[in-house]
Amino acid sequence: MTKTDVTFGSAGIPLAGHLHTPDIPARGPRPAIVVGHPGSGVKEQTAGLYARRLAEQGFVTLAFDSAHQGESGGEPRGLEDPAQRVEDLKAAVSFLTTRGEVDIDRIGALGICASGGYVLSATGGDHRIKAVGTVSAVDIARQFRLGADGTQDPAVYQGMLAAAAQARTAEARGEEPTVLNLFPDTAEQARSPSGEHGVDGFEYYRTPRGRHERSAGFFTWSSVDKMAAFDASAPVPLIGWRPLLMIVGTRAVTSWMSIDAFQRATGPKEFHWIHGASHVDLYDKKQYVDPAIEKLAGFFTDNLGSAASPIS
Repeated sequence: MTKTDVTFGSAGIPLAGHLHTPDIPARGPRPAIVVGHPGSGVKEQTAGLYARRLAEQGFVTLAFDSAHQGESGGEPRGLEDPAQRVEDLKAAVSFLTTRGEVDIDRIGALGICASGGYVLSATGGDHRIKAVGTVSAVDIARQFRLGADGTQDPAVYQGMLAAAAQARTAEARGEEPTVLNLFPDTAEQARSPSGEHGVDGFEYYRTPRGRHERSAGFFTWSSVDKMAAFDASAPVPLIGWRPLLMIVGTRAVTSWMSIDAFQRATGPKEFHWIHGASHVDLYDKKQYVDPAIEKLAGFFTDNLGSAASPIS
């Protein structure tokens, strides 16, 4: 498998990506998969892991940093704009259509965590995506509004919107904008009020387990109000006839969001549980990633066709 650094544009913003290409020679263009990363993540983390593993199965894969994050362009840094994130996924598809090693009629998409929600919206609006998969999918806007488990007091988000409004006013007056830190300083602090889910996120993003220097760990406050009206599940019926696979851990407190999206799908669909896995376990833990990759590889092979036959 060969990894190539690539760049491509998304609404005028340069995005940085890693294109993974199988080394085995083939008779013709291969099926390809765009892989989106979680909110605040970068291509070197779980998105890169899944991209590499699927490339080993014969697919051309593209993991990339979203606009305003990682090695990609865009100011301010740390902005999480749902509309831009959806556009980034479509731009990644556009990039793949320019590659000679890719069969442009066999492009799929995979979203992990926040990208699991964004990829549903992107697929609904882009018929070039022929099959879509998700792992630990969340609607990040709904998670901010209602909490990871869906039980958050609505007053919490109203308070965040108030802070976002104040930050916008301060920035308009020329003051240095503040940011919303996504993780506390310790695992114990992460446990309250988010419980195990908060600890899992802290351990992945803030310890050697998964930490990466370009994974910022914060959003701009303007990200909060940009999420206010976003609904990742609303475009799901537009996916129509294209196949959908959603993979979720049985211990994931976020699973209700995947279930809701799945119920809205009107075409061929499959919901697959990974027994014993939490939301974040599916980012990197081998005992859970292995069966997820096996399921995804079978799904994309069935719906995009197998990788081009090797040259004899």
